[in-house]
Amino acid sequence: MQTFELHIKNMVCPRCVKVVHTILEKEGLPVQEVQLGKAVLAAAPDATQLQSITAALAQEGLPLVDDKKQQLVEAIKNILITTIHHSPLFELRENFSTLLSTRLHKDYHYLSTLFSEIEQITIEQYIIQQKIERVKELLVYDELNLSEIAGQMGYSSVAHLSGQFKKVTGLTPSQFKQLKEQKRRPLDAI
Repeated sequence: MQTFELHIKNMVCPRCVKVVHTILEKEGLPVQEVQLGKAVLAAAPDATQLQSITAALAQEGLPLVDDKKQQLVEAIKNILITTIHHSPLFELRENFSTLLSTRLHKDYHYLSTLFSEIEQITIEQYIIQQKIERVKELLVYDELNLSEIAGQMGYSSVAHLSGQFKKVTGLTPSQFKQLKEQKRRPLDAI
């Protein structure tokens, strides 16, 4: 059976998956699977459906991605977001370069060069930004102390986490926690 894939930008959370699923179902399309960055349909939509889907997704801030290189960059982002925001990093048994190469079946040097070319930052910088956003989230929740957060996020020490946090945000984790207005960034804006 022939399937049809839609590649979608800015999908960063389970809520995005739900929104995409709902839009596709409203069009009466046979949805097989929706995951971060991609929806798989049992059959290709007709031109009218595709136009309607494109408009509905764009209205939700989830534009379709047609370019193969951009699709690969979105796949990199989705793997990193899922790994950093939805699983404890201390359980990660491989480094990010191996993880990306294995999952995408591409040489890491190629992935890194392509990512930098399209996003204007390195994969490593993107990983750090994502980790800091996750740390901000954990600080706001106030359920873990800084040592527990450092451990959960895969940092070698609280000092390493604090140094990286200050370098990215200009604040120490303690200063950030004391702010009245928490300065978190949406994941799709990173």
